[in-house]
Amino acid sequence: MKLIFATQNPNKAKEIASQVGQTIEIKSLLDLNYTEELEETQNTLEGNAFQKARFVANKFKVNCFADDTGLEVEALNGEPGVYSARYAGEEKSFEKNMQKVLDKLEGEGSRKAQFRTVIALILDGKEHQFEGVCKGIITIEKHGDKGFGYDPIFQHEGYQQTFAEMSLELKNEIGHRGKAVYNFLKFLK
Repeated sequence: MKLIFATQNPNKAKEIASQVGQTIEIKSLLDLNYTEELEETQNTLEGNAFQKARFVANKFKVNCFADDTGLEVEALNGEPGVYSARYAGEEKSFEKNMQKVLDKLEGEGSRKAQFRTVIALILDGKEHQFEGVCKGIITIEKHGDKGFGYDPIFQHEGYQQTFAEMSLELKNEIGHRGKAVYNFLKFLK
């Protein structure tokens, strides 16, 4: 089976491809030579994931899936949430986004947070949704250099390392995207 992942982010495509094995071939928008940014104008993770998947399914007439992920910080009323990629501005700077979260949490008692991933699948014209949630805390400072996004400041509950200090295999096993992908793959099989 061949599925198009509606993303231009090679890190995300690599993460998911490492989990699917030989039976499903994952291709990204870059493999279709599509480099324009997909619109994300919805105010929910679910809305953005389906907006991207519907666009790609209609434009290329393919089976595809899209995801949207947000970091939801309890003390910030769920921010940055759906705006996680652009939290500190339109340039999507991981460094500035992390710093904004750290600055806003300064002096806060609770550092509870969760990552949430929603996957929207369009398969043979039918829509399906899968979700993965990962609870933890926001660290006081950045640790590690693996991963991307908010990984250097997110510590999964029950672990002493941030996502940026973990192997890709461990992060996939316990992380939000890994859980969503697990539910997604279970459905496909």
